[in-house]
Amino acid sequence: MAAEDGLRVGLIGYSFMGQAHSQAWRNVASFFDVPLQPEMAVLCGRSEDKARRAAEQLGWREVETDYRRLIERDDVDLIDVCTPGASHAEIAIAALEAGKHVLCEKPLANTVDEAEAMAAAAEKAAASGVRAMVGFNYRRVPAIAHARRLIADGRLGDVRHVRAVYLQDFLVDPDVPLMWRLDKEQAGSGALGDIGAHIIDLVQHLLDDQIGQVSALLETFVTERPIQGDGSGLSGSAAADEGTGEVTVDDASLFLARLASGAVGTFEATRMATGRKNALRFEVNGSDGSLAFDLERLNELAFYDARQDGPEQGFRRILVTEAQHPWVEAWWPPGHVLGWEHTFVHEVRDLLHALAAGEQPTPSFGDGLGVQRVLGAVEASAADGRWHDVAP
Repeated sequence: MAAEDGLRVGLIGYSFMGQAHSQAWRNVASFFDVPLQPEMAVLCGRSEDKARRAAEQLGWREVETDYRRLIERDDVDLIDVCTPGASHAEIAIAALEAGKHVLCEKPLANTVDEAEAMAAAAEKAAASGVRAMVGFNYRRVPAIAHARRLIADGRLGDVRHVRAVYLQDFLVDPDVPLMWRLDKEQAGSGALGDIGAHIIDLVQHLLDDQIGQVSALLETFVTERPIQGDGSGLSGSAAADEGTGEVTVDDASLFLARLASGAVGTFEATRMATGRKNALRFEVNGSDGSLAFDLERLNELAFYDARQDGPEQGFRRILVTEAQHPWVEAWWPPGHVLGWEHTFVHEVRDLLHALAAGEQPTPSFGDGLGVQRVLGAVEASAADGRWHDVAP
C-alpha cells in the first residue's frame, strides 16, 4: 500500500488524455494543499520507445508495456486509465480486483453491460476501501460548479427546460484519416459517446436530476475515410483494407429528453460543426431565472434574474475568477483567467482528498453507468425511431 502521505500512480496511455492527466498529477501539489502527495511512478504504453519518450517528457519515473504487469506491481496504488473505451472495462476491473484505486476516463465503457460490470466491481472494491472515479472533468470548471450552486440554491426557481450542445469541427474535412475514434469496436460510438457523454453528465449533475426518456437521431455524414499508415488501432477489415475504411460511428447525435423532475431538454453533439473548435454550451431556464455557459469562454457565466424589476432585467456576466468561487483560491488574482487544463488539476485534487478521507470520489462508476444507460437509450431510439426509457 501507499506510504501514509503518498499515492503512487500508474498511468496507462500517453496521448491526448494521458498528457492532460500527467500535467494534473505533476502540478496539483504545487497549487493545492493535498493530503496525499502524488508520485508519478509508472507510465504504461504498448510501444516501449514511445512510452519512454513520453515518460521523459511528461515526468514519469518508469515505463511498462503491459498493463497486467503494471497492475501486479506493489509500488503502484492507483491506476489511471486513459485508453480507448474498448479496454476500459478489462483494465479497470482487473485493477480494482487487485486492490488498486482507479481513475478512468469517460465515457466509462463502450456498452451498458461493460459499465454495469465496472460499477459492480467498484461497489465490491469499495467494501475494502478501494475507490473508483470516472473522469468527467467539466464538472470541475469553476463557472459550471458555480452554476450548480445557483441552481441548488433555488435562484432559477423551478427548472423547466435545458438545452445542451457540444460542437467541434475536427472531422469536417473528409480527408481526415480513419482513427480509433471512428471505429465502433474501439470507441463504442462517435460524437455521442466522445463529447455527448459530457453534456449528458453535466445536465444531470447541474440539475441533480436524471434523464428518464429520450427520442434520438444519429447521423454519419462521411462514411469512408483514408487509412493512414498500417491502420494501427483499427479493428476488423478496416485495418486490413488499402485506401479507405468504413466509418462505423456517428458524426452527429441529436435527442430530446424528459427528465425525472418533469423538465425537458434538447441535446446535440457533433464533430462536424464547421468553425466550432470546442463549443460546449448549455442554457438552463427556470421559473425565476436562467443560466447560460460556453466552454470557449469558460471563466464566464451568464445569469438572468427574473425577480429583479423590469428596468434592471437582463442577462448579466459573472466573471468566475474570485477566491470565493470553487477551486479558484489556489490559483491567480481575480480576473487572471483559468484554462481547460485546470479542470484536470481540480479533478485530481478532489480525488486525493476523497482517498485520504476514505470517501467515495465523484463522479463514481455508478454515475458513469447512469450516463452509459442514456447513451444506450439514445442508440436504441435512433435505431427504431421511438421514445426509449432510461433505466434508473
